Amino acid sequence: MQQKTITDETLRMGVDVLAERDSVLYRIRDRLGYPPLWAREPGFASLVHIILEQRVSIKAAATMFQRLASHLGSVTPELVQKAGESELRQVGLTRQKARYCVELANRVASGALELSKLDTLDDAQGRSHLLDIPGLGPWTVDVYYMMALRRANAWPQGDLALASAIQDIKQLEARPTRDEQLVFAEQWQPWRAVAARMLWMHYLDARGQ
Repeated sequence: MQQKTITDETLRMGVDVLAERDSVLYRIRDRLGYPPLWAREPGFASLVHIILEQRVSIKAAATMFQRLASHLGSVTPELVQKAGESELRQVGLTRQKARYCVELANRVASGALELSKLDTLDDAQGRSHLLDIPGLGPWTVDVYYMMALRRANAWPQGDLALASAIQDIKQLEARPTRDEQLVFAEQWQPWRAVAARMLWMHYLDARGQ
């Protein structure tokens, strides 16, 4: 069954539902209001951007993505494929991320992966197509589903900012593991992606960002 899509309206609805259900999220809404939608355009460029965000700061990834876009002229499968791994590394990508981006470009350019059709697939089917591609692990795929496809119940597994936010709001001695995060997130279904946005907002506010 297709999940609810997040819009400005459904985001506010989800926040209100969660705030009524969870006293901690109620306090976040009361203190900070509603989180940004943080939406991205579906497609190849957004997926490349998310790959660049793996294990680095959002700011560093944004800088690298802009450098890549400026160098290529546009971030398309054809241009990434033409550049190849060596040219991507010259721009500043790591060997591993250059390989991931080129492999993704190969799949899209050949028609083996049609990103435009993900929205018509069951989420489990769509995720399995993406997870089959080297470099696209659960976190990358889930962030794409959250931000580009705007699925209301997606949850970015193992996200470090969410781990820190959960540790803070639940007053834990250590950051929860990926599996422990999933257990906490169970209570926020079917609005886990909305809860994640609220927690990210809390995380950024706590660090003055």
